[in-house]
Amino acid sequence: MISFLRGTVAHVGLSSAVIDLNGAGMSVNATPQTLSRLRTGEEGKLFTSLIVREDSLTLFGFGTDDEREVFDVLLSVSGVGPRLALAVLAVHEPEAIRVAAHSGDGKAFTKVPGIGPKVAGRIVLELAGKLVPHGTAAGIAAPAASAEAVWKPQVVAAMTSLGWSEKDATSSIDKSLADQPELAEEGNVAEILRATLRWLGQDGARAGNRIGARG
Repeated sequence: MISFLRGTVAHVGLSSAVIDLNGAGMSVNATPQTLSRLRTGEEGKLFTSLIVREDSLTLFGFGTDDEREVFDVLLSVSGVGPRLALAVLAVHEPEAIRVAAHSGDGKAFTKVPGIGPKVAGRIVLELAGKLVPHGTAAGIAAPAASAEAVWKPQVVAAMTSLGWSEKDATSSIDKSLADQPELAEEGNVAEILRATLRWLGQDGARAGNRIGARG
């Protein structure tokens, strides 16, 4: 495995750079932040992660070992490939990603282009326990993941796939659980979705009755 590259920066592009290693140019994909620290003609060092596919070998570069570690962990999430993992690092610092994953903050991941509520929910669900803020290791308490932060993005995603807007879906979930707080505490996505759909059906029936009464 290629852990890092150190050599003369031969070229810096919008999404990649070329590092000259004794006459051999190695192309490395990186975030805009990482690329902005490289200067053509000067020595540069990048920590790297090699992605091996049947038809290609692609290097991704990072300014710190921590960035590379977070990148590799993000790749463990189903449906998250190297390009999307790199996009997450382009929007958030590694520590911010650790905090969001640890606290179940799905909204932080929806700020990344290409990530909607469904994927964000999957990220916080599958990264639970895998990314821990550095302060936690030092004995500093980190925000605990709330049950709602884990299940709500998944329920919203399911409802938007059925045709509701994200705003209407969120509002309906909150209203349907007002009288059933135990469902929110348990966090069973399927049960909460069914409860919300039942509430919507009942609310629609109530609205129809009101219209009929006015008529």
